Amino acid sequence: MTDQQRNARYALAILFGINLMNFFDRQIAGALGEPIRIEFGLNDTQLGLLATVFTLVYAAVGVPLGWVTDNWLRTRLIAVGVTVWSVLTAASGLAWNYTSFLLTRIGVGIGEASCAPASQSLIGDLYPPERRARAMAIFMLGLPLGLFAAYMLSGVIGQAWGWRAAFMVACVPGLILAVLALFIKEPPRGAVEARTSLALPVSPYRLVMRIKTMWWIVLSGLLYNFSVYAMNVFQTPFLQRFHALGLKDANTLSAVSLGLTGIVGLWVGGWLGDRLHMTRPNGRVLVGAVALLLAAPCVFLALQQPKGGVVMFTALMATSTALSFAYYSTVYTAIQDVVPPNVRGTAVSLYFFAMYVLGASFGSTIMGALSDYFAHHAMLAAGAAEMAESFRATGLHNAMYVIPALLLLCSGSLFAASRTIAADMKAMSSGHAVACA
Repeated sequence: MTDQQRNARYALAILFGINLMNFFDRQIAGALGEPIRIEFGLNDTQLGLLATVFTLVYAAVGVPLGWVTDNWLRTRLIAVGVTVWSVLTAASGLAWNYTSFLLTRIGVGIGEASCAPASQSLIGDLYPPERRARAMAIFMLGLPLGLFAAYMLSGVIGQAWGWRAAFMVACVPGLILAVLALFIKEPPRGAVEARTSLALPVSPYRLVMRIKTMWWIVLSGLLYNFSVYAMNVFQTPFLQRFHALGLKDANTLSAVSLGLTGIVGLWVGGWLGDRLHMTRPNGRVLVGAVALLLAAPCVFLALQQPKGGVVMFTALMATSTALSFAYYSTVYTAIQDVVPPNVRGTAVSLYFFAMYVLGASFGSTIMGALSDYFAHHAMLAAGAAEMAESFRATGLHNAMYVIPALLLLCSGSLFAASRTIAADMKAMSSGHAVACA
């Protein structure tokens, strides 16, 4: 094994661990949403706003950090970012009211904004195109495993020692990974491309925006992440309210149905994406489009389950997650296929900015506002004068039906991307995209 191969494997292992902690620290607030809501006296709109503010800051900071990714040592940027978000995750456990908790989550968002552009840019320079989807799938395994660990540990720790302790525990592994990231050897940009275009364009942002496929991918990202962030914030509260589960049991089911089964989708999606890509340029995005088309009815049927029907609910949500996680290993790799190596950090940061600002950031707040609206309507329909938990359960249940509709729209945008990606890949490989800038 060459030094380059050893470095690539070491880097991928560390980046996987960092991505796992990225989603672990991000999801703790969702896993512990009910005890946080009760302690601080919040409604669902305020609970959703925690994720909205986090996401908006994450997106805004990510754009300049994308430029930094293309112009500075990516390993050092990652190490600094991991340190910042790990320390501030621990600080979240010291919050004394809603405002102080919100401020610490903003700090976590600033730190985490360094992870995706720099990590995906490194993977693009460490692995050749024919192996990139599988490498990206390994990196993105941090997402389902991070969600799984966040739900499982938060449920156990939160029930045993209170919700604040879970935030403290999350700090230590992040700091260790930050140090290990400094030992990754920085690869040359475009090192594994058959043809590289390393002359900087006049405007990297303009270059990325000229790629038609990126517009469809961005649209798919905002639709997909709207639904995913809404579900991640509210599924555990939904199981507690509608199906009357305790904190630990609700988080255990969420850990399996929203986290663990995603591993199947990442691996199978990455493998199928690479296989189909060998015979047709649009193979990867087609795999993602079909997977989401099948995921939508699973969510709808899960929400149709009666109170107490948690086994079938979990099975259907797990199936939906397994299918929809193919999005990450196929669509994220498609970005690498159509964007020149020297602006991939910029491309990923723009993609994240658009999908988070226009999609994910509104998912949790709009879901919370819909939940409050339907809860209020249920209260009025019952002739009650005060809000009861049963009305909150009904409100959240009704609001969650927006998710399968969004998954169908996301599938449609990926089918549209499959019609433009071949031409954009040809332009990138020939260097035409850089010339046009």
